[in-house]
Amino acid sequence: MVFQDRRKTGHLDLEAIEMAVRSAMHHAGAKALGELLKFEPPADEQRRLLCGCGHQAHYQELRSKPVLTAVGWVEVRRPYYLCPHCHKGQFPADVELDIENTEYSPGVRRMQAVVGLEAPFDHGRQQMKTLADLEVTTKAVERMAEAIGDDIASGEQREIQRAVQLDLPIVIGSPVPILYVQMDGTGVPVVKKETEGRKGKVDGQPAHTREAKLGCVFTQTAWDEEGFAIRDPDSTTYVGAIETAEEFGKRLYVEAWKRGWSRAENKVVMGDGAEWIWNLAEQHFPGAVQIVDLYHARQHLWELVRKLHPNDEAKQKAWMRVHQKRLLDKGQIAKLVAAIASLRSGNPEVAEKIRLEADYFRRNAERMRYPKFRAQHLFVGSGVIEAGCKSVIGSRLKRSGMFWTVRGANAILALRCCHLNGRFEDYWEARRAA
Repeated sequence: MVFQDRRKTGHLDLEAIEMAVRSAMHHAGAKALGELLKFEPPADEQRRLLCGCGHQAHYQELRSKPVLTAVGWVEVRRPYYLCPHCHKGQFPADVELDIENTEYSPGVRRMQAVVGLEAPFDHGRQQMKTLADLEVTTKAVERMAEAIGDDIASGEQREIQRAVQLDLPIVIGSPVPILYVQMDGTGVPVVKKETEGRKGKVDGQPAHTREAKLGCVFTQTAWDEEGFAIRDPDSTTYVGAIETAEEFGKRLYVEAWKRGWSRAENKVVMGDGAEWIWNLAEQHFPGAVQIVDLYHARQHLWELVRKLHPNDEAKQKAWMRVHQKRLLDKGQIAKLVAAIASLRSGNPEVAEKIRLEADYFRRNAERMRYPKFRAQHLFVGSGVIEAGCKSVIGSRLKRSGMFWTVRGANAILALRCCHLNGRFEDYWEARRAA
């Protein structure tokens, strides 16, 4: 047909040929794979298997089930065993092939996970059709991506439990010059049932989001000619979940340990001024240098000056030249606190803002010695975690119209972190070896 069209029109539709050849190859591949997956009845000595109830299951017959593979649908014919005591059936071949309780092959499930972690589930469905010529439903992509994310998250919890029991693996390697831990949080839109009883940002209004905490670990071995820190390429790994600060602290500690926390020569924890961050730093990373993100500290000053001089940009800039450039940036925090505390206002809202900001800078004074940190060639900005909140969480979980369950959001977040950390292949290798 293709060559007949070429004789008639003088043109060759290459895309049509490609798709036709692909379809034919898939059809042939599915036929060959189906033959490979036709198991023979077991030998006499293999017709009994141990059942979970402690008795023996007996071979009954060969049974077939359809499975969607990377080359299309195939029929898998495999032995079926039944326990006469508990009446539970089992298909050992399903376990061997990793198709137990699913109609999707491992290869197709991997595809569903990859498209599901990157974009909305319906977009993933379209990608499966366009790129692999496989027809799946949007719900199938959602369920499979979340199921694999759940499995990854379960593995992480097992690691965390081992860490709690002080059963941490010994990480062998060369010393790490500087190892950073950064953490932050960002709101994720969730379904109504996930915010019951929670206060919203506006008084009297219900909450519409739950905070997803994100942490990252990266290394630094060099700095530029001007002394500014340079992050090691491809050294950043992430962990994250919607969970309590206590649970998240254990998660982040395990990641830091895996990355060589025990052999780091210099250890740094960075974040904004949130109290939970520094509580975790004291609990899980004692002795580390603590640094408040300089740009977040500057933002506090901008919020204050906008209250002091609303609608007067010239006064705002003049005030910032003194309080930011001469005091904050130079690490003169005691003088900055004194300057803020000396401010007076008859407006109760402004007076409260003055009090809060003076307390914020007083509380974080030792974490704001920016000239000292720069002299040590350390980062003073937490841009890595700020960008991570957007790329790891925001770009997937905070798209227009999205509302998540906590379980679903955590599953996709676990899946994304695993993929971004370069451990997705390790996960599948572990499944094959199990």
